[in-house]
Amino acid sequence: MARAMEPLARKIFKGVLAAELAGVLGAYFLFKKMNSSQDFRQTMSKKFPFILEVYYKSIEQSGMYGIREKDQEKWLDNKN
Repeated sequence: MARAMEPLARKIFKGVLAAELAGVLGAYFLFKKMNSSQDFRQTMSKKFPFILEVYYKSIEQSGMYGIREKDQEKWLDNKN
């Protein structure tokens, strides 16, 4: 019985590993896009503000300050 479960366990493990890899790659490309495009950050602020907040906090923890303020300043200027 244990031998019969082994291929199933391998398939499940490979599926979980593939899902985690896809998640890490997705997070990397999302971060890269947000880091390089202020317009994309504005879109994210409208659709997914909690994700943008995580981005700002991670940037600030790495020692880069002022991005949030620059974004808010530009977005307010565009409204006026």
